[in-house]
Amino acid sequence: MSKRKVLIVEDDPDIARFVRSDLEDAGYEVMHAADAMTGLVTVREQAPDLILLDLGLPDFDGTEVLARVRRTSTLPIIVMTARDTADEKVSLLEDGADDYVVKPFDSRELIARIGVQLRQHGGAPIEVNGMELNLQQRLVKYNGQEVRLSPTEFNLLALLARQPGRVYSREEIEREVWEGRLPANSNVVDVHMANLRGKFRDLDGYGIIRTVRGIGYALRS
Repeated sequence: MSKRKVLIVEDDPDIARFVRSDLEDAGYEVMHAADAMTGLVTVREQAPDLILLDLGLPDFDGTEVLARVRRTSTLPIIVMTARDTADEKVSLLEDGADDYVVKPFDSRELIARIGVQLRQHGGAPIEVNGMELNLQQRLVKYNGQEVRLSPTEFNLLALLARQPGRVYSREEIEREVWEGRLPANSNVVDVHMANLRGKFRDLDGYGIIRTVRGIGYALRS
């Protein structure tokens, strides 16, 4: 059985080294990002099973990482924080954190909390129109057959699957999947969407993604 993957997003090298060592001893595969943007790229490209997220990151606050991950994923996120007032804890949970530990913390408690979250997030797939999309495993099946997608194609599909039938504009897709970093007048969204749609059409000739001319795209419900 493959090891479960944990991503540590933490700029303090001593804390990251301490947590990484304990998690590897506990049998996890561990990745580390020292800033928010590296963490977001790692989430997209490496598909961790859980994120340990510090809030005080050098480029932008960890709450923004939390918000961006939540746009396309239910990936379990445990926040590591020194903010220990009741209001701040409630705010973290309302913003999408699954759990938190207050620094300094006992590694045994952290490992126990990781185990709880991984058991709770078994990854029931989203089922739409013959498609099954498992956000945790980043696995897609269509009529029982696996569809192999690139990380970007998966993120596009996950976004559309949040609200099947709803039309997402190109501007929304750029903001959610590329975080608004595409050049002006870019056709990157259209190219990736065409590739994604083609992979489903190759299976049975049916277009699971609908194009609304001049507006954007929707997942057929």
